[in-house]
Amino acid sequence: MILKRALAASCCVALLLGGSIARAAEPAASIVIRAGKADSPNYALARQFAEAVAVAVNGAYTLVVQESQGSVQNVIDAAKTQRNYVFTASPDLIAEARRGQKPFAPNAHYRDIRALFPIPAQTVHWIVRQDSGIAGLKDLAGRSFISGAKGSVAERVTTTALQTLGIDRQVQIMDIAAAAAPAALKAKQVSGIALAGAYPLPAVLDLASGLPVRLLGLPKPELAKVLAADETVAAEIVPKSAYPGMEADVTTLAVPAGVFTTLHMPAATAYAITKAFWSQHAALAAKNPPWDAVGAASLATLKVKLHKGALRYYREQRMAVPKAMR
Repeated sequence: MILKRALAASCCVALLLGGSIARAAEPAASIVIRAGKADSPNYALARQFAEAVAVAVNGAYTLVVQESQGSVQNVIDAAKTQRNYVFTASPDLIAEARRGQKPFAPNAHYRDIRALFPIPAQTVHWIVRQDSGIAGLKDLAGRSFISGAKGSVAERVTTTALQTLGIDRQVQIMDIAAAAAPAALKAKQVSGIALAGAYPLPAVLDLASGLPVRLLGLPKPELAKVLAADETVAAEIVPKSAYPGMEADVTTLAVPAGVFTTLHMPAATAYAITKAFWSQHAALAAKNPPWDAVGAASLATLKVKLHKGALRYYREQRMAVPKAMR
């Protein structure tokens, strides 16, 4: 299954190159990109940025997108010696691996992981009906709410936020499948739901197109408390243009994610991939709206030291790089 999907992704990228690989003077170097399962958000994002990068490198590299068991497996595989291995993951998983925290076994090679560029974060959407009278998370006290599947980003971040605000015992969490959550909100079976994904999220677009809804945000004092309680999340602003009916930007929480490699990748390759990505960013965002949320400011959310090849590109572009990532 993995081989078939990898070959399909490779062929897709090759077609985008318009035959330039065949015309190259030397065989193109192969770069393996590991994402999640074929139906996961990160796999779709990996296919998108791989296609964009392939256009920009013009046959210098062959990019092969492979299905994987998920970000945890991607990080585990990064500890093995691989020359041109690229993968998607959240920064908190890399931190856990370096601490030897389960499910990761202690391995010094996790220190070899380096960042290249960010991808759209998994943004948490707290959604209520506009006629609910609910204006903030604290108003959920005494109400029913679907926080998402157990262990999902939506469920984990929502639980942390409710606990930090001291209302977790006052909110009635409903055990309803995430796929059925929008219908439950429409039918007034629950007061609100949580969904997570790169915005604009199709499920939220569909919901907002037929029902006046409100996205709940966190005011600065509450935001500061939650960020202090959970180092794996970051503040994310969902612009009012993201969904129908939004009258103002909403500040919520998101789990950052990025594209990583290891020290085994040559500096020239890391530089070329990073440059190719940013050169195609505008075109990528025009075709796939979630990429519009990725910008220079997103770089700091990765928290992992940059590969020296990628760092060279950011310095050339005079992009701000946190000291800990240099």
